[in-house]
Amino acid sequence: MFPQLPNGLGYIPEMEQIISQLERGTLVTKFSWRKKPESKTLCIRRETRQLMWTRPTSSSKPNYEGTIDLSEIKEVRLGKNSKDFEKWPDEAKLKETKKCFVIFYGSEFKLRVLSIAALSEEERRLWVKGLNYLVKDTLNASYPIQVQSWLRREFYEMEGSRETVNLKDLKSFLPRINYKIPTNRLREIFNEVDTRRRGEIGFDDFTTLYQKMIFDENNVSELFDKVRDYSANLKHVTLQELQKFLQIEQMDPSASNKETIRNFVCDFLKDPQREVQEPYLTIAEFLDFLFSKQNDLWDESKNSVYQDMTRPLSHYWIASSHNTYLTGDQFSSESSVEAYARCLRMGCRCIELDCWDGPDCTPYIFHGHTLTTKIKFIDVIRTIKEHAFITSEYPVILSIEDNCSLPQQRKMANNLQDIFGDMLLARPFDKNETELPSPYNLRRKIILKHKKLPEGQEDVMPAFMRLESTDNMDLRNAVKSGEMYIEDPVDKEWMPHFFVLNNSKLFYTSHYKLDGNNSEKEEDEEDSASFARPNKNIPNEELHFSEKWFHGRLTKGREEAEQLLNTYSHLGDGTFLVRASVTFVGEYSLSFWRNGQVNHCRIKSKQEKQQTKYYLIEGKYFDSLYSLITHYRLAPLVTAEFSITLQEPVPQPNLHENEEWYHKYTTKQQAEEALKRIKTEGAFLVRPSENDTNCYTISFRADRKIKHCRIKLEGRLYTIGSVEFESLVELINYYESHALYRRVKLSHPVTEETIRSMMVEQDETTPYNHTTTPSYMDPSAFTPKINVKALYDYRAQQPDELSFCRHAIITNVTKPPDSSDWWRGDYGGAKQLYFPATYVEELERSATNVEEEGANDSVIQGSLDMKGAVVELLHNPERPGLEWLIRITPSTALIAFDVAVQSRDNALEWLSAIRDVTQKATQQEIQHKEMERTYRIAKELSNIIIYCRSISFNMERAKQGFVFYEMSSFPETKAEKLMCQMEKQFFLKYHQVQFSRIYPNGLRIDSSNYNPINMWNCGSQMVALNYQTGDKPMQLNQAKFRDNGACGYLLKPEFMTKPDFDPFDKNKLPGEEPVTVSIRIIAGRHFCRSKKGIASPFVEIEIIGAPFDSGIKQTTKRIMDNGFSPKWNDEHCEFIVHNPHFALIRFAVQNEDVFGEPNFIGQATYPLTCIKKGYRSVWLKNAFSEDLELASLLVHISIKQTKDNISPR
Repeated sequence: MFPQLPNGLGYIPEMEQIISQLERGTLVTKFSWRKKPESKTLCIRRETRQLMWTRPTSSSKPNYEGTIDLSEIKEVRLGKNSKDFEKWPDEAKLKETKKCFVIFYGSEFKLRVLSIAALSEEERRLWVKGLNYLVKDTLNASYPIQVQSWLRREFYEMEGSRETVNLKDLKSFLPRINYKIPTNRLREIFNEVDTRRRGEIGFDDFTTLYQKMIFDENNVSELFDKVRDYSANLKHVTLQELQKFLQIEQMDPSASNKETIRNFVCDFLKDPQREVQEPYLTIAEFLDFLFSKQNDLWDESKNSVYQDMTRPLSHYWIASSHNTYLTGDQFSSESSVEAYARCLRMGCRCIELDCWDGPDCTPYIFHGHTLTTKIKFIDVIRTIKEHAFITSEYPVILSIEDNCSLPQQRKMANNLQDIFGDMLLARPFDKNETELPSPYNLRRKIILKHKKLPEGQEDVMPAFMRLESTDNMDLRNAVKSGEMYIEDPVDKEWMPHFFVLNNSKLFYTSHYKLDGNNSEKEEDEEDSASFARPNKNIPNEELHFSEKWFHGRLTKGREEAEQLLNTYSHLGDGTFLVRASVTFVGEYSLSFWRNGQVNHCRIKSKQEKQQTKYYLIEGKYFDSLYSLITHYRLAPLVTAEFSITLQEPVPQPNLHENEEWYHKYTTKQQAEEALKRIKTEGAFLVRPSENDTNCYTISFRADRKIKHCRIKLEGRLYTIGSVEFESLVELINYYESHALYRRVKLSHPVTEETIRSMMVEQDETTPYNHTTTPSYMDPSAFTPKINVKALYDYRAQQPDELSFCRHAIITNVTKPPDSSDWWRGDYGGAKQLYFPATYVEELERSATNVEEEGANDSVIQGSLDMKGAVVELLHNPERPGLEWLIRITPSTALIAFDVAVQSRDNALEWLSAIRDVTQKATQQEIQHKEMERTYRIAKELSNIIIYCRSISFNMERAKQGFVFYEMSSFPETKAEKLMCQMEKQFFLKYHQVQFSRIYPNGLRIDSSNYNPINMWNCGSQMVALNYQTGDKPMQLNQAKFRDNGACGYLLKPEFMTKPDFDPFDKNKLPGEEPVTVSIRIIAGRHFCRSKKGIASPFVEIEIIGAPFDSGIKQTTKRIMDNGFSPKWNDEHCEFIVHNPHFALIRFAVQNEDVFGEPNFIGQATYPLTCIKKGYRSVWLKNAFSEDLELASLLVHISIKQTKDNISPR
C-alpha cells in the first residue's frame, strides 16, 4: 500500500504514514442535518490534537470551518448510521455504505455527529484506523504533551496571519483562561520573553510566558511545602529524590524499582534528549507532575474487574437507567437509539424500553401521553445488540414497560429472538437452581424484565395498574398534559408552563422551556449569563480602555477637559488625561497641566505593516496608545517648548453621586431593611461595598427575595461579570431596560422619599403576591424550608422522636409557634418526628439549597383543585397567537385563574378534559378503574421471561417467603418510605435474594434525579436514574460505578448480609472500623472559563454515604479573579467516616458570581475505598462526569484508622 523506502533510509511505521496522509487531508463529502451535503477537505492537525475541515482550496493557510477535539471523540462507526444520511436520502444513495463513517463526539450525554463519505474504501479505512489510534493516544498523552497541545490551540486562535501575538492579543487571551492581572504586570512578563523587543512573540516565547504565569519559582513552597526535602539544589528533582518522594509521601509500592521510575520519567517528558540513564525533573516539571493525571487521586488498580463475580446477581449493585430512550425532559424531548448506545458504553447494565403500539404492527418506544418523539422497537434492540458488550461483558437487563396489544407483543417476542439469538437468556442457567445465577455465568447475555403469565395460563391476563396518589403530578396517570400560558405578573408577558391534569387536580410547573429537537444549537444556550451584555461596539479590547487616565469621548470635548484639569490642578504639573479626539475621528488627544495652565497635544496615528502606530513626536512610534502613555509616564515628553513627565491621571467623574438611586452611606443591612418594606419586583438602590473600596453593590428585589449584585470598579470601568460600562449611570440606565437577574429589570429606584411613602405594615414572612393566582396555591411554594445540622448524637426516647447522629442534616424543620424546645423534621426516611432544638444549629438557606438537585418540588409551581370548579372558554382576538383563554374558578377561591392556548382546537380539548374531570372528581376511585384498560400478556413474550419476572409488590405475600426469580419496582417516594423507614431490616433480607428496581417520580418532567444513596445503602440493586441529566445524583452514580473496572456490577459489602447490620446506625456496622480522612486543598489549575465573568473559585468538599457520615460540607475561601492558577495556602478539613464502603468523597469547584450565588465550574467524586494517599491531583469533570481539559486541584490526603469518642449528651 505504501511505497517502500530506499535502503538505508529506515522504515516509517504504517501508523505514522497513515497519520501523515491524514494531516495532508483528503477530499470527503460532509453530510449535515442543517444543509445539503458538501465537499470538504478533512484533515488532522496533530500538534493541536484536532480534527478539522474546510472548503477545498489551494491556499497555504486554509480557513477552517469546523474543528473537533480528538479527546471528545467517543466512537467512530462504520456505515451510514446517522440522521444526517437519513435527512438527504437521494444524495446518500449515491454514496456507497462501505465508504461512509460517522464520528460521535461531545462532552455531554447527547453526542454530536459528524457524518462523512470518503472517496474510496481505502481512504475510509485510513480514517477509521488513524482516528481510533489518535483518540487513544490523545487520551493517554502525558501532561506536558496535553499542555503543549492546548497552548498550540490558543496560540493559533490568536495569531491571525502574522504567526505571532502581541500584548493586545494576550490581554484578550487572559479572560479566556479565567485569569486577571494588571496590564502593567502583563507587560512586564511580556517584555521578559520579548527579548528582541519587537512587540510580538512567536510560539516558543508564548510557551515561556505561559510558564511564567502559572509557575512562580520564588513561591514554590506555596505549592509544595516539602520541596527542600526532595530537591537539594531547589532547581531539579533527581531520580533518587523522586524515588524517595514516591516512597515516603505517596506510599507507592512500585517506587522500590528504580528502573520503573526511570521509564516513567521518560514517558512523562517525551523528550528524546532527556532519555538518559539518570533523567531528572525541573521544579516546574515536578509541579506539573503533581497536577497531572499521572498523579491522580484515583487508584488505577480499580480500573479492572477485581471483585468476585461468581456470587448471585442479587448480591450486586447494578448500574441502571430510567427511560433510557430520552435525550432530555420527560415531555417533549427527542427519543433516540443513540441514547441506548451512550448508556451502554457508559457501563449501564439495566436499561428501560417503554413500548407502545405503532402502525403496521410495528411496536414503538417513546414516553406515552407526551410530545416525545418515537423510535422503532426493532431499531432499539439492534442498537442494544451492537453496543451491549463493548464496555462490559456482564449481562444487560432490559426493563420492558409494555403498553402494547397482544399482536404487537408477539412481534416484540419474535424480534427479540431473531436479533439477539443466543445472546437472549431464554431458559434457566441451571434447572435445579435455588438462587439467581452469577454475573460471571451470564456473561454476554441479555435478560428480560417483564410480567409473566402464571404456569398453564394462555395469553389473556388482567394486570395490576399502579394506583398512584393523585396528589402528585405524574405523567403515568395523566388525563391530559401539555403546554399552556400564564401571564407574568411583572412584565405582563404570557409565558409557557407545562400542565398536567389528573383525576382531581391541574398541576403546572414554573416557567417552562421545551427541549425540542434542536440538537445542533444546544451548546451554551442553557448556561448563558444571567445578566445581558450591552450590544455596543465598544473597542474594549484596547489596552488603554480601562485605564483611569482615559476619559473616552467627553461631551464638551476640549472645554470639559480644561474644566477637569483646573479642578484637579492641585495634583501638580504632569496631571493629565487622554480623550477621544473630536476633530480627528479615531485619534486621541492628550491634555495635561503645566505651569498653571492646560496644554493639549494631538496623539497622531499611522498605518505601518497593517498595524496602527501611535506617536506624539515624529519618529518615536508605539504599537498602542497604552504603550505611548506608559512610556511618557517614565520618560519625559521633550519638545522645543517644554519637557514634562506625565504624573497623576485626572480622576474619573462620579456622575452617579447625584442620582436618586445612589445611597452613599447605606449599609447592606440598611438596604435590606428598606427593601423589605417595598414589595415591588425590580425595586433597587446602589451603595458602596462595605468590603471593598473598589466595588459597588446593587441591592434589589427579585423572585420574592432581596438580592445583591456586585459591581467592580476596574480602572475606570464598572464591571458586572464580564460586562463593562464607562459609568455607573450608564450601567443602571442599561439594566432599567434590560433584565439584570433572570427576567427582572431595575424598575423602581428606592429613594428616601420612596421609603417614607411606601411603608408597608406586613410581616416579611407572609409572601407577597402580584399574581392572579388564587389562594388555593400550595403555600409551601413560597415558604422557605428550614434545615438544621446536628451538633450531637441523639437516640429517640419515644416512638414519635427522631434519632440522628452528629453532623446529620435534618430537613423540612417545623418550629412550633410557642417557641418550644422540641422541633419536628425529616431525617433518614422518618418524616416530621420530634427532636430537641438544643441538639442542632440552624443552617442558612444558602448553605443547604445550593445543590439539592434531587428535590421533588423542583418543578411544580402550583395546582388547582378540580372538584366543583367552574370552567369557561373566552375569546380575545386582540391577542394574536394566544387569543383563546380558559378561565378556571375553583370552588375554594373567588379569583379566577386564566390560562391561554395557541389554537381553538387545543382550547376545546383542554376545556372538555377539565370539565370531564370536574364532573367525575367526587368518584375518583371508580372513574380511575373505569379508565384502566385490560392489560394482556402474549404467551410468546411470557415464555422468554426467566429471572426478572415483574410483580406488584405485596408485603404480606413477600413475608411468606422470597422468590428469587421475581422482582418489583418502586417509585422513589414509596421506596424511601418502605426501605429506608418502615421495613429496613426486612428489605435488607429481601435484597439478598430478590431484585428491586427504583425509578424517579413521575413529577420529574425535567428529568431531574433523586438522591440514590439511601436506596443503595438499603440494598436495592437497580436504582434507576436519568442518565441524560448532568446533576449531582447522576455524578454520584457515575463515581460509584467507576469502581470494579466500570463493568456496571458492584459486589455489596459482606456486612450487609449480617443480621445486626443497620444502614442508619453507626453502632451496627459489624466488623467495620471508622477512619479519619484529612484533606489539604493546596492549589488549582485551568478551571474552565466561567460564562459569568472571570471566576473567583472556591472548593467544597463533602462525604456522601451513610446518613451518619453525610451532611458536612467544608468550604475553602474564595480566590478572587483567578481560575487559572488559584492557591489556597493549605486549607485543611477533616472527616470521621464510620462506614467507608458506603462513602463517596466529592470535590466541587464553584464560582461566586456578582449576585453572591455559587455557579458550578467542575466536580470530582470518588468512592472512598478507591483513592490513594499523599500529594494527589484531583482531575475535575463537568456536570456529565466528562473530563475538563487540564482542570485539576492539588490536594494532600491521609486516611487513618480511628476511634470515635463522640457520644450523645
